[in-house]
Amino acid sequence: MSLLTQIHQQLGLMSWPLILCSVITLTLWLERSVALLWVSVSGEQAKRKLHQSGASFATVKDAQSTSLILRGCSLLVAHQSACKATREDLAGVWLQQQRRKLHSGLRVLTLVGVISPLLGLLGTVLGLMEMFKSIGLSSDPVTPALLADGLGLAMSTTAAGLLIALPAIAGAQLFGLWADRLLDKLTDELNQCNLQLEGVQLGANS
Repeated sequence: MSLLTQIHQQLGLMSWPLILCSVITLTLWLERSVALLWVSVSGEQAKRKLHQSGASFATVKDAQSTSLILRGCSLLVAHQSACKATREDLAGVWLQQQRRKLHSGLRVLTLVGVISPLLGLLGTVLGLMEMFKSIGLSSDPVTPALLADGLGLAMSTTAAGLLIALPAIAGAQLFGLWADRLLDKLTDELNQCNLQLEGVQLGANS
């Protein structure tokens, strides 16, 4: 008996929707973990390159870099002839684009976290209805063991829905906090870059 067949027997009609929710949750967990970790690591490498080597933000021209910091600074340097307010507006628009990318998929995770328990509860209700229908059509005596087996199978969908919802909601919150933290660091670096383009020299420990 295959694993999918066993799951279908345990979860009934809600097996496929719950399996789909679990696959979406796992996929987004892996994708967001890799994406945010890559942004974090490349950002730290870029900061060390800029601050430890004494390089100036004004010399950054690597628009194709994998680091968001270098790409953002490159964008400001490319428009250094514009006024400070224009560069700030440009940086703001660019940061909003990066925010959408870093928060990509988190609404889907939240939606899965909301829907999964409801699917599980629906599966439990349908399972109870089917169990009582079978009992009503049967002429055999109703034993506690029979009721326990039926209730156990019916409640399994609620448990499955909750097991999917917990990592989905937790992931949406944790990845959201991680993305906001990265955006705060990126905003700080762009502000420093903009100040240097205005001729304001920052200290080594800034």
